[in-house]
Amino acid sequence: MSEDPSPRIGADPSLLLVDDDEVFVTRLARAMERRGFRTRVATSVAAARDEVALAPPAYAVIDLRLEDGNGLDVVDVLRALRADARIVVLTGYGAIATAVAAVKMGATDYLSKPADADDVMRALLADPGMLPPPPENPMSADRVRWEHIQRVYEQCDRNVSETARRLHMHRRTLQRILAKRSPK
Repeated sequence: MSEDPSPRIGADPSLLLVDDDEVFVTRLARAMERRGFRTRVATSVAAARDEVALAPPAYAVIDLRLEDGNGLDVVDVLRALRADARIVVLTGYGAIATAVAAVKMGATDYLSKPADADDVMRALLADPGMLPPPPENPMSADRVRWEHIQRVYEQCDRNVSETARRLHMHRRTLQRILAKRSPK
C-alpha cells in the first residue's frame, strides 16, 4: 500500500473493487494500490453492500453482472451513502443501454472489459466536464442497430414481448437477436 496518495486522487484514496472474477479483481487491486489507492475487494453484491455500509469509499469500480445480482444495486447503495463517490461501472457486456442506466443511477463512467488499470485510473480521475476523445474505430451499422435494440429492451424492463411490439418485429426474431453476441 502506498503511504502518499497521488495528489490527483485527493485526501481520501479509498477504492472499492467489485468483481466476481477473483483473479482479475486481485490483479486490479494490486495495480491500483501501486497508483496510490487504498483498495478493498468484494466478489459479490452482498459483500459489496457490506463493504459500502462499513465505510463508503471515495472511489468504486463495479462489475455490472455478478453471480448474485446486478452491480447497479451496489451503485445505488453507494450513491445513497456517499453522494461524492466517483463510480466506474465495468462490464464485459458493453451496451449503450446499460451505460445509460449506469450513469442515470449515479455512475461517473462506464468501461467495457478488457480495461486495464490505466483505463480505470483515467475514468476515476477524469474531469466531469470533459468529453472523451472520439473513438478510433466507430461502431458499425450492425452494432448501432444492436445497441438500439438493447436500449429499447432495457427501457421496456427487459420484457421481450413489449420490446418486439415497440420495434415492430416478431418476438422470436427479437429473442434470436438478443441471444447472440453483439456485432463488432
